[in-house]
Parts: sequence; structure tokens; C-alpha cells
Amino acid sequence: MDQIMEIARKYGLFVVEDAAQAIGAGYKDRKAGSIGDLGCFSFFPSKNLGGFGDGGMVITNDQSLYEKIKVLRVHGGSPRYHHKTIGGNFRLDEIQAAVLLLRVKLKYLDEWTQKRREHTAFYLEKFKDLDEFIKPPITKDENYHIFNQYVIRAKDRDRLRKYLADNGISTEIYYPIPFHLQECFSYLGHKEGDFPEAERAAKETLALPVYPELTIEQKEYIVEKLKEFFS
Repeated sequence: MDQIMEIARKYGLFVVEDAAQAIGAGYKDRKAGSIGDLGCFSFFPSKNLGGFGDGGMVITNDQSLYEKIKVLRVHGGSPRYHHKTIGGNFRLDEIQAAVLLLRVKLKYLDEWTQKRREHTAFYLEKFKDLDEFIKPPITKDENYHIFNQYVIRAKDRDRLRKYLADNGISTEIYYPIPFHLQECFSYLGHKEGDFPEAERAAKETLALPVYPELTIEQKEYIVEKLKEFFS
């Protein structure tokens, strides 16, 4: 982000920081979403701070950007029924706001984040015996990771995923098809082999359970099944 912000300032650009899956994360003692000119967060139910449906939030310290975002969220109208620009219906309804931010869930966010970090520390310790088969995610010292997902790289990923599923362990692949091979980008003319690292990641990555309510027994069972598969 330091380099991105430096380039933006040099050329007079605004930075929209995608912190959709990173609420509570940190970079060099700064919170995710607070570094760019605008910070965007997702409250989709599966996020670390999730609502009861789709929702999100944009934050900024820039008054002019604040006024623009406020207008865009109500169909570009200001005052009501007078539209100088094209916007959309991007409002967070009152019930979602109350559940997420005011009365219920926000006060638990730090506790849930700590639980996720404890789970990943457990995995990291247990995976030392599997370093030939599994590569865990790496966190740099200047970063504070909140682990919206815990994504490993694994040999024989697809067969491993089926084995875990057969033993009652849910996993997910983020994401199975890289951008350059998606149909919507076919007009760019890329083919398999053009971006080998993206393709390798799509074939190796697997997200393991890391939600805060995961019990020690469940974690030990997951590790046990992983060791069984690779034994």
C-alpha cells in the first residue's frame, strides 16, 4: 500500500482500498480500509463481520468524496428526485445496520478475530509434519492477518478435497478458474499457459475451516484426516 499511495499522490489519483474481506486486518500499524482515500468493506454473511444478507460500507476522511458517495448510494439524487449523476440503490437497511454495527455483532469482532488467529497458529504447528505436501499461508511481520479464509496449497488438491468431504469436512476453492481463462475475458485472447502462477494457484489452493466457533476436537480431526490422506 505504501507504493500504491506514493504513485497515487504523484499522479493526483484517488485510491479505493478493497478491504471487503479484511475488516480488522492491519498493515504497518494501520487498519485495513484506512490507508486509501476510500475503504470498502463487505458484510456478506460469510465475512468476519457478516450480516443477515448482502451489505457493505464505504469509509473516507475526505469530505468531497463522502458527499459524492452519499449521493451515489441513493440513485445519484440530491436533493430527492433531482439526479445530476447515475447512481444505484446501495443503502444498508436499518435492521442490517443495527445487527452489524450498533447493537449486536461489532463488539465481538476482536474476539472472533483472535479465535481465527488461534486456529491458524494451531494449523501451522500441526502442519510442520506435512511440509512436503502442504504449504500454509505466510504472514509478513508488518501485517496483522484476520484470516477471512485459511488457504493452503496442497498436492493432489482435488482428490484431497473429496477425501475431506467424504469424512465430513467442508472446504472451498478460491478460485478454481483464473481471470484470463474466464469466458467473460475471452476477448482478450489469452490461453492456458499465459499466466502460469495464477493457473498453479487455481489448481493447488484449498480453504480449510477457520470460523471462530471451531472446537479443538474439530481442529484435531481435520489435521488427523489430512495426515491420513498424505500417509
